[in-house]
Amino acid sequence: MNSSILSGREKGDLRTLPMMPIRDLVVFPFQMAPFVVGRESSINALEEALAGNKKIFLATQRDASLDDPKASDIYQVGTIASIVQSLKLPDNNIRVLVEGVERGKIQKVTNDEGFFRVTVKVVAARVVSTPSVEQLVQRIISLFEQYVKLSQSLNYETMIAAVKVDEIGKFTDTVAANLNISTEEKQELLEIFDPVDRLARLADILDIEIEKLNVDRSIQGRVKRQMERAQREYYLNEKIKAIQKELGRNEKSEIDELKKKIETSGMTKDALDKAMTELKRLEMMPPMSAESTVSRNYLDWLLAVPWKKRAREVRDIRRAEAVLEEDHYGLEKIKERILEFLAVRQLVKTPRGSILCFVGPPGVGKTSLGRSIARATGRKFVRLSLGGVRDEAEIRGHRRTYIGALPGQILQMMKKAGVVNPVFLLDEVDKMSMDFRGDPSAALLEVLDPEQNNTFMDHYLDVEYDLSKVFFITTANVIHTIPQPLQDRMEILRLSGYTEPEKLEIAKRFLVRKQREATGLKPGSLSFEDDALVEIIRSYTREAGVRNLEREIANICRKVARKVVKEGKTLEVTIRRDDVKDYLGVVKFRDMKSEERNEVGLATGLAWTEVGGQILYIEATTMPGRGKLILTGKLGDVMQESGQAAMSYVRSRAGRFGLDADFYRRLDIHIHIPEGSIPKDGPSAGITLATAVVSALARVAIRRDIAMTGEITLRGKVLPIGGVKEKLMAAHRGGCSTVILPRDNEKDLAEVPEPIQREMTIRFVEAMDEVLDLALERKLEGSENLGSETAPPAPVLESTHEVGREPLAN
Repeated sequence: MNSSILSGREKGDLRTLPMMPIRDLVVFPFQMAPFVVGRESSINALEEALAGNKKIFLATQRDASLDDPKASDIYQVGTIASIVQSLKLPDNNIRVLVEGVERGKIQKVTNDEGFFRVTVKVVAARVVSTPSVEQLVQRIISLFEQYVKLSQSLNYETMIAAVKVDEIGKFTDTVAANLNISTEEKQELLEIFDPVDRLARLADILDIEIEKLNVDRSIQGRVKRQMERAQREYYLNEKIKAIQKELGRNEKSEIDELKKKIETSGMTKDALDKAMTELKRLEMMPPMSAESTVSRNYLDWLLAVPWKKRAREVRDIRRAEAVLEEDHYGLEKIKERILEFLAVRQLVKTPRGSILCFVGPPGVGKTSLGRSIARATGRKFVRLSLGGVRDEAEIRGHRRTYIGALPGQILQMMKKAGVVNPVFLLDEVDKMSMDFRGDPSAALLEVLDPEQNNTFMDHYLDVEYDLSKVFFITTANVIHTIPQPLQDRMEILRLSGYTEPEKLEIAKRFLVRKQREATGLKPGSLSFEDDALVEIIRSYTREAGVRNLEREIANICRKVARKVVKEGKTLEVTIRRDDVKDYLGVVKFRDMKSEERNEVGLATGLAWTEVGGQILYIEATTMPGRGKLILTGKLGDVMQESGQAAMSYVRSRAGRFGLDADFYRRLDIHIHIPEGSIPKDGPSAGITLATAVVSALARVAIRRDIAMTGEITLRGKVLPIGGVKEKLMAAHRGGCSTVILPRDNEKDLAEVPEPIQREMTIRFVEAMDEVLDLALERKLEGSENLGSETAPPAPVLESTHEVGREPLAN
């Protein structure tokens, strides 16, 4: 090193230069650095420098992810660089080669003409060469030589030649520029102006980096030795196989074992012939060939699926009935169908396979019912979820020509069951879709057809497989998304939502006990009164099933468990109706109750939703106008047409209602159904709409204690509707004493609980005149000239519950 250097620091001078922020790069003095410039501000700064003395200030961004950094986002210390070369690329970016000249610290930043312009203070530091400095330099040279030898990315000769410089500052910057360290560490070195301080910091960094490289080298050596050991074992195994071949043993024992398994598997004749053919091919193949692996996997799958093993079926109807009652409350139709199936099994030795489809809203127990059926019949149970499946190969499998081919999910589940007669649940069959890979619902046509599934063909096995002994059960929330041919192959059983009494019984029999056990509470620690459970059902859940009810009960159990831990295990808590709010907080839902007084133009209808029945208010009012009919409340097409039919009926019977024949020429009629954000549809509100319109026009109030539902025709006939059970439950819950139903729905009362029928008056009607005679406060007689008189607008009703969409009438 040059020993005739002056000691001390020279005063810094100020320079004004364009500045370019750079990402993930620190440029040191004396370093040649290429990079690509793409940001508009950086290109402007570069062009400004090229137009002048080709000097530019390079400073590193603190956060490399920022595309438009501010002055505060840039390190204060950077490098003044000279632009050696620039080349414009086809994508309008510029490739630049710069050479660092000297350090600089930002004193002032201005943003003009689309780029940063900075005033930089340059400080030139010089040192006296002393024995301690020379010793430190020699140590760094030695450490750097070790670093280059250990590093695989640096050329030894080039690096050693590069650091043979006399000036200490240039020496430290050259070493720092070639170290594979983080941007933050390089920036730290750049900000050290004193070369001696930089030497000390470099020594520390080199010690750490050499230690890291030694660890990496040790790990690589260990991995290499393991690979060599594996290669040695492979070589010895191949040699053993060659010796066995010379001795005539080969892999004959394995082939014989496979042959024995095939012969005793109970395969069909075609499957047996195919397996033996494949076994002969496998015997002729080299053991390590790829084709050998494919053949062996194929034979393993042929042997893995059950061909003759059966689960011993329980045909005791009394036991099955007890199991079904133990697991589920209600669902009488489903239980009857299962018991009928078992009765037929006792009388017929080889009955046709059954394919049932349970359709109902979420949470009513479709999947758990499948498990109960398996338990009641003593069969194995397997479940396959079809939600989101859109590839036919999921059902039929891939052909063996594809790499990594496997059988379809049907045969994979049969392998899991291990018997030929499991209960096979195909869950969410209504949520399959299709794309360019095929339609899985079309593939299911063969699986779920009792006439065809005894010869089901999987693409992978490519032999006929008998699925006729499988008890298939499918589940769906709706059936309109299931293709009609697939629906035709299944016996559809509908599971309607549970009624309030059914939910109460389920909670008492199953949910409370289950959640009490799940939270570690003893039977005496927590009990629920019936009124408390009813309050939870009515005010905190609004669903067809019982999942949310179980969650709310679990919520109370957890809070009680916390009390037990705090106050002792002897604590006993009884949840009463008034306590529910303290445990579960503010009421989430409230039922719409019947109005407190009779009003003009306000009729009480009944709606069916997936979570049960609901009261539905219909308001009608008149106003001066030109005969316009306005329908609001987010009504569907069918419901709007019902309103138009009701209006046509009223106009055709104007004289009967005491109205002028041309009353509609002077009045606009507005029909509104509150809760306008919730979609409503279906024809069952027809008689309710007509009653509200007649009341508004004739100025006769409607009885508040009467609810009604039914479809109306232009001739005033009342047609049947669906959801009678749920609608009557809603009317009872809402405080209505009388319900008007279509005469053709009289047969549906068989499904309505006896207490509901006893406590309510149910009137069956065939014509709209009967509805008006029952619903209005007084009969309509005589003629009254309405003129421009209008009814006062009906009050807007607020509600927090969900009405949902009504179905078409059955």
